[in-house]
Amino acid sequence: MKVGPMKRRVVLLGLSVSACASPEPAYYTLAAVPGVARGGAPASVELRRPGIAGYLDRPEIVRAGSAYRLRVATGERWGEPFGDLFGRILAEDLNTRLPQTSVFTAAGAISAQSDAAVELDVQRFDLDANGTVVLLTQVAVSRTRRGPATTRVIRLTQRPTSPATSDLVAAMSAALGALADAIADMLRHA
Repeated sequence: MKVGPMKRRVVLLGLSVSACASPEPAYYTLAAVPGVARGGAPASVELRRPGIAGYLDRPEIVRAGSAYRLRVATGERWGEPFGDLFGRILAEDLNTRLPQTSVFTAAGAISAQSDAAVELDVQRFDLDANGTVVLLTQVAVSRTRRGPATTRVIRLTQRPTSPATSDLVAAMSAALGALADAIADMLRHA
């Protein structure tokens, strides 16, 4: 069978396009980390959807920012929108630390009256120039039926064990667990 020049070009074009296709990205998720159980918190807590700094609210994992420039991990993405992921894992961490409290997210399907509310503004959650994860948040905790909110700026750091993305995500998960510890203590004293 004789193949004409036009058909050869189409076949060669198809081969070159398939050779240039990028590989499927690797997807990551934060994970809840164990913590010390505490008592004395309100019976139900609504965790409002966290405000996430715009540079973090993207599918790609932000590895670091330096000299006014961001570095994102090409081909490495979060498995769900970052704000939803952050809130879901923080709620799970809080539920393990406050076993007598029901912590639910405002983004979820539950719309119950709560005894307290937690609001967060995540200003930073990436690597600094020294390769350490920095989590910088403003947190407000308020009792639904009592007085003004208690607010705090919380800055936490966690060193990854290696430059690998899996170790970065593990360090981020540990920092999120430490944030849950701080918020659990705020809820106990709100």
